[in-house]
Amino acid sequence: MKKHPGNKGQGKTSNSGNMKWWQLSLIGIGCTIGTGYFLGSVIGIHLTGSSIVISFALAAAGTLIVFLSLAKMTASDPQEGSFCYYAGKAFGGWAALSCGWSYWCSNILIMGSQLTAISLLSKFWFENIPLWVFSAIYAALAIIVVLAGAKGFNKMENIFAVVKTAAITMFIILALLVLFGGISTESTYKPFQESFLHDGFKGLWASLIYAFYAFGGIEVIGLMAMQLKKKEEAAKAGTVMLIGLAIVYIISLLLACSLVGTHGFHTNESPFVTALEKTPLGFFPHVFNAAVIIAGFSTLCAALFAVTNLLVTLAKDKDAPQLFAKKLKYKDLPLASMLLAAVGLLASIITALLLPGKIYEYITTAAGLLLLYNWLFILASAWKNEDYKIGNKVVSVIGAVLLLAGISGTAVEAEVRPGLYASGGAIVLILLIGIWVKRKKSQNTEHA
Repeated sequence: MKKHPGNKGQGKTSNSGNMKWWQLSLIGIGCTIGTGYFLGSVIGIHLTGSSIVISFALAAAGTLIVFLSLAKMTASDPQEGSFCYYAGKAFGGWAALSCGWSYWCSNILIMGSQLTAISLLSKFWFENIPLWVFSAIYAALAIIVVLAGAKGFNKMENIFAVVKTAAITMFIILALLVLFGGISTESTYKPFQESFLHDGFKGLWASLIYAFYAFGGIEVIGLMAMQLKKKEEAAKAGTVMLIGLAIVYIISLLLACSLVGTHGFHTNESPFVTALEKTPLGFFPHVFNAAVIIAGFSTLCAALFAVTNLLVTLAKDKDAPQLFAKKLKYKDLPLASMLLAAVGLLASIITALLLPGKIYEYITTAAGLLLLYNWLFILASAWKNEDYKIGNKVVSVIGAVLLLAGISGTAVEAEVRPGLYASGGAIVLILLIGIWVKRKKSQNTEHA
């Protein structure tokens, strides 16, 4: 199979793999559920009220379109580089480099977002301890988990996935019992007594980015699709996962909004904890808060693991300094790559020290935006690489419109606008560097 120039390392074809489609779906659920859903959704609720469920439905549709585009490319041309390889195949080496580095940056921000979130949640028990102290502790623990190597990491992630699923199931059952009178509550709030659109169309538009962020993780499924026994079943794995997540997300958020008014939620507390605070279930806020911290820590570790290994791949493809391709004999650890990721964690800790108030909103917004920029690359790559008929083109355009709506929605809210500026500047810089690097390589080749 012919490889496109400028993306050698990512153009490795592999037909091996024994994973079944449902196993990939479960892995995807474990990698996706994090504080974007458990905590980030509360920002969306503040913006649009109970109509947050519409945002999540639209985000699920947009995410599914992106994933099906990625799955289509995987089935017709299975490559280990996944979306980075396909971007390079469609538009050249500069696109592969830009796609890889923008994904690396988005994961660095995801690490910062998760780190800040679990630190905020930890203040539920220890209000007087500064945010940066918790950030430093969790950052050190995440590094220890990744240092345990791939086997230790996979075992920890399996445990974390069970805890996440159990926490969501527990909330849905208890919330239903409260709603239908099975468990008493001191709350006087009547379900949906407020306007469905809390702040009109503007609020719904602005909340889209937080709904999309809760579905971040489809790239991991794309990368792991190479392990499927039947590569063509990638589409089925992603579809089942995303539909299942969408149903769970919408039901749980609908239940939370039916138990508490919009202004009753707090940005430093999970909406699911707030929803059951005025019940005799004194244990629930503590148990659920702990489960959410575990979920966030799981996503933090996954992001750290991803950026560490992604940088190695970029270095092998000569899209990053060769220093990052070197590994220690101890557990095959890429030390230089991990040290750079640790610098990203340190930046999050310093930011939490300087901006403890709005740091979570800023980092989450920027991380979500970088993710959506990458998803636009996936749609554009599929359009170019695949033989699209009119139906495929219409669906692809709908997906792009939904992604652009999520991106542009951040411009209408002054509080989250800094995230738009930061991510926009980062993506322009990455694109310019990608074009410049590939042009220099091309010139050197010609002179040689």
